[in-house]
Amino acid sequence: MKSLLNEFKEFASRGNVLDMAVGVIIGSAFGKIVTSFVDDILMPPLSMLTGKVDFTNQFVSLSGDYPTLAAAKEAGAATINYGLFMNNVLSFLIVAFSIFLMIRQINKLKKLGAREEAKNDPQIKDCPFCMTPIQKQATRCPACTSELKS
Repeated sequence: MKSLLNEFKEFASRGNVLDMAVGVIIGSAFGKIVTSFVDDILMPPLSMLTGKVDFTNQFVSLSGDYPTLAAAKEAGAATINYGLFMNNVLSFLIVAFSIFLMIRQINKLKKLGAREEAKNDPQIKDCPFCMTPIQKQATRCPACTSELKS
């Protein structure tokens, strides 16, 4: 039992696990910000453009006629809440695009770091086609698969 506990402590103290935990916490906070952005900033002007339609109150009742989503829920009616779904899809797209931009920037920084490292290493050269750092004795670039002249 003691070795299991030590093994778990070693696993939990690795940098990857801690980084992932921080990412999850920041991600949940970012999700709340995006939800607020969609609900409180983006949807009101969109509602004005569509004739003051409140998207959060757009639904189809499967069991009766109700004036609002709250009234339908209070009555226990089955509903299809397509307005809330649209809000959630918009929130997802904003989060996904933000993550894409962040990962794109991180990859650019990694490439710059690799190039700087390659400049200091006499065994590495840049591929003439894609400028990826490669071994001097390489005959084909692993990044763009171009054939290299020796």
